[in-house]
Amino acid sequence: MNTRRACLVDAFTDEPLSGNAAGVVPDARGLTDAQMQAIARELGASETAFVADSADADRQIRFFTPTQEIDLCGHATIGAHGLLAADGTVEPGSYTVETNVGTLDIRLTDDRTVWMTQSRPELTEVDIEYDRLAAALGIDPATLIDVGADLPVARATTGLPFLIIPINFLSALGQISPDFAAIETLSAEHDVAGVYVFTFDTLSGDSSVHGRMFAPAAGVDEDPVTGTASGACGAYLESTEAFDSFPDELVFEQGHFVDRGGLVRVRVDIDERGRKRVRVGGEAVTTLDGMLTVPDREDDEILEV
Repeated sequence: MNTRRACLVDAFTDEPLSGNAAGVVPDARGLTDAQMQAIARELGASETAFVADSADADRQIRFFTPTQEIDLCGHATIGAHGLLAADGTVEPGSYTVETNVGTLDIRLTDDRTVWMTQSRPELTEVDIEYDRLAAALGIDPATLIDVGADLPVARATTGLPFLIIPINFLSALGQISPDFAAIETLSAEHDVAGVYVFTFDTLSGDSSVHGRMFAPAAGVDEDPVTGTASGACGAYLESTEAFDSFPDELVFEQGHFVDRGGLVRVRVDIDERGRKRVRVGGEAVTTLDGMLTVPDREDDEILEV
């Protein structure tokens, strides 16, 4: 048996017990895939980040839901670097992180906001009947049709793909009653992690968008605040005519319908090579910090807290 430090870090918030909780194991060196999966299952967060050494970047992070490994997780990336900053392991500055979708750039500012540059965006308009989408979301089709003429449903990815679905009002967004089996089927058909439904009708006048994200296929019925989906939606909005002049920064509200409200900052611009770049930023706060006993490799995958 050996012990590892394991934390729960709330990302995209500066208030404990809000935002999106991520598990973080700041030293995952030597852990097997099975051990990491068992730790993620034990911690029970939607995603857990496992930080290790990298030959090609400043560090490597792998991400596990309670049921499977995924290629990228925005809030767990923010949470992991927020924890490392709080520990004094990293100082304000620029870093690189190796993930399953490639090496990404991370910047930590003096106010401890963590900025994550996501993968190059890819967008494809998707033809899905509004009646089918509405049935999967448990809402009136009219709430989707109202905005569909100007904002089509699309598959968007900046490292992790989502179906981006615009809806007319915040009240309609709050009335969503998902059919998780139907959403899982849609996710499989379009090869996405989940569906992200958004509206320009927001709680705060300083916010740009309010969103909800459902990913039952990944073992997450509803994610409180989703950095990868916010980045994908930011890239989607930049490709449309949703704004007369695209803002320097978008602010995405999410999580309020599950009492875990948080804010994601998104910037879409052009990098020094002339390529479109999507950056997602947020704060993080550690809410639980302890030690976890990990069974030896030959032992049963049962963890003792």
